[in-house]
Amino acid sequence: MNTLLFIEDDDGIRLALRLALEDEGYSVHEAANGADGLAQFAEHDVDLVLLDLRLPDLSGFDVCRAIRADSTVPIIIITAQTDTHDMVAGLEAGADDYVTKPVVPKELAARIRALLRRVHLLESTASPRSVMLRDIELRREQGIVLKRGEELSLTKTEYRLLCEFADHAGAVLSRDQLLERVWGYEYLGDSRLVDAHVRRLRLKVEDQPDDPQLIVTVRGIGYRLLA
Repeated sequence: MNTLLFIEDDDGIRLALRLALEDEGYSVHEAANGADGLAQFAEHDVDLVLLDLRLPDLSGFDVCRAIRADSTVPIIIITAQTDTHDMVAGLEAGADDYVTKPVVPKELAARIRALLRRVHLLESTASPRSVMLRDIELRREQGIVLKRGEELSLTKTEYRLLCEFADHAGAVLSRDQLLERVWGYEYLGDSRLVDAHVRRLRLKVEDQPDDPQLIVTVRGIGYRLLA
């Protein structure tokens, strides 16, 4: 049974979604604020975090960054439907995906399943091959990435994204292809999800993220890795 941590200050939303997720077979820990959420994250072995961005003490962005400093656990942020800035900022703080309020339980459950399935697939199909991408070494048997010999701290989604680029080096991958292959669905997302993660990945693997030489944009289509 997978264990979730749900950090949300609205008691009604938290109760309704906890019951819905328990019906889906998940074990759910709850927290009503950021400080308690971080304490519970440290206490429990959590497989995925659901994080509201509007909390009464710490901001959800700070909570996301704090979790990311120590863990690659998948994080889904919850944001207002009209607040595009919060969604993008949450993804850039380290979240893997997002849902908007009002949250539809079945959609949320589908996103959780997709993320956890990708994590399991990543862990169970590690290739013994190591791949050199210029000064980046992708050690797939260990699930780590080195840049000039120094290990990079990538989230599981960033790692999966880099693996997808490495597997198709030189080919143009559309945003829809990346959504399907990295997040595991074709219709529950949009191109901003891909773009935010590519930006984060570039910050870690490129010498000059604003002038990328490894993962380049193909205007109007998607991205290409130049090995």
